[in-house]
Amino acid sequence: MAETRPVSPTATRHEDRVVKASQSPAAVSRLAASWRRSILKHGLDPTRPPDRRRLTERELSECVERMDRFIAIARPQLDQLFQLVCPTGCNLLLTDADGIVLEHRVSQGDATTFRDWGLWRGMDWSEEVQGTNGIGTCLAEGRQVTIHRDEHFYASNTGLSCMDAPIWGPDGRLIAALDVSSARSDHTERLNALIAAQVAHSARAIEAAFFRVSFPGARIITAQAEGAEDTTLLIAVDKDDLAIGANRAARRAFGLEKEGQLRPRPASDLLGRQDDATGFERAERAAVIRALARAEGNVSAAARALGVGRATLYRRMARLGIDENPGKLSRP
Repeated sequence: MAETRPVSPTATRHEDRVVKASQSPAAVSRLAASWRRSILKHGLDPTRPPDRRRLTERELSECVERMDRFIAIARPQLDQLFQLVCPTGCNLLLTDADGIVLEHRVSQGDATTFRDWGLWRGMDWSEEVQGTNGIGTCLAEGRQVTIHRDEHFYASNTGLSCMDAPIWGPDGRLIAALDVSSARSDHTERLNALIAAQVAHSARAIEAAFFRVSFPGARIITAQAEGAEDTTLLIAVDKDDLAIGANRAARRAFGLEKEGQLRPRPASDLLGRQDDATGFERAERAAVIRALARAEGNVSAAARALGVGRATLYRRMARLGIDENPGKLSRP
């Protein structure tokens, strides 16, 4: 384990600040804690150039092969997000849980710039290699982060602003990070905050889509976490009304297994159903009614919006006591 190094007389102002802030064992901010972790845990030196580690084609192919199903699910959301951020001169990256870039999107005019920065497919942006940075710190701490310019560990990365969000797998484990990076000097922290919000939204959409395909044939019950508009609870229920899967947010909300395969249990036990609908079931009923209202009573359209088949939605309506109104609901 490396020791905290004294400030070198030749160190730049940024490097001085990193070392000084990292010397306190208390590390009073999350940023300082990451800088300290970079020095003490990973043995990195801010006064030296970072190691630009890139996987060989064979190593990258193996990483992609392990994640091919997830990548296929993520691509539509990546394309959609890129269309939103492309006009601002940003680069879009999807990494695995080790910080290896598996997918990237960049406009032709910005490609050379981001290739020179090392923001490219096959590069390693783990905190272990690059110190404090958007991708690596997001993965190390399992939370959404924005690392803006001189918040990076290495001075050579301080021209970047990186907005990142973690993506959690259906087993509750961290599976990937979604990153949007900018090298433009006119990008303000306010603009970065707007981009960061969209990155988080896209990450949750990818997470939800992957959760759904991971439980084929199951009924997916959704609800918003109390006090968190951007956090969706997902529960997979099989034909026997057993809860067989839960995303990370639901696992935390209901005190389930933190990681790994979920032990099947009656959905009624988990969701709190008694004589009257309560808790999660009320949220499910409200979600179905909202979908029907948005679809102006068209059951097929509402089913598509909820990501289920029409027959499944009719069964769900019957179970939740939502009566079909012939004057409002259609069956095209």
